[in-house]
Amino acid sequence: MATLLFDADDTLWENNIYFERALADFISFLEHKELSAAEVRIIIDDVERENISLNGYGLKSFTKALVAAFEKLSVEPITEAMHTTITGFAQRIAEEPIRLIDGVPATLASLCERHALYVVTKGDPDEQHRKVKSSGIEHYFRAIEVLPEKTAAAYRFLLESRHLSGDDIWMIGNSPKSDVNPALEAGLNSAFIPHQTTWVLEEQEINRPRPTQRLLELRKFEDLLLHF
Repeated sequence: MATLLFDADDTLWENNIYFERALADFISFLEHKELSAAEVRIIIDDVERENISLNGYGLKSFTKALVAAFEKLSVEPITEAMHTTITGFAQRIAEEPIRLIDGVPATLASLCERHALYVVTKGDPDEQHRKVKSSGIEHYFRAIEVLPEKTAAAYRFLLESRHLSGDDIWMIGNSPKSDVNPALEAGLNSAFIPHQTTWVLEEQEINRPRPTQRLLELRKFEDLLLHF
């Protein structure tokens, strides 16, 4: 029996597409006179990167990043009406229903009969637990773990706290930066399932596994059934 640790956002359900939509609306609202949309996006990414170090992940953090980006990019001070509009872009994300990735329910139903399944995600704990409960797939997992950040140290601590050991533990997800590379560094195996709209801040060159480790690069979620 393998132990399978699943990322949540953009692995089990759609997530970044809603943030990309909010960013497109924000950039259109900003209507910068000197910078192109692509140049504005680079600045927003930098603001988000800095904001994460202060406020972590999740909608509250994203909202603060949008406000900070507007204050940095706009020549005019932010008004109350502008603030309401900007925060509204983020609030609409919270109103989106959970949309599972194709094949997730049937694949999990099969996998849980043979393996131990856990959700290991990061972000705001209340927000992530709400998503799991709304997803309709919570019952497939033995536990839900929400980490402030996914690092090799965080994975090692998780394994120790959950008393998980052995050479058949896998981290499964769409992010090279959070799911694949730190898991490999921590000594786990990993299954990489790319998503076409993975967040730019999660992109990273995938490291090579050690000789004792295994790395799978799958085309779609259902392909897990070919290996587990």
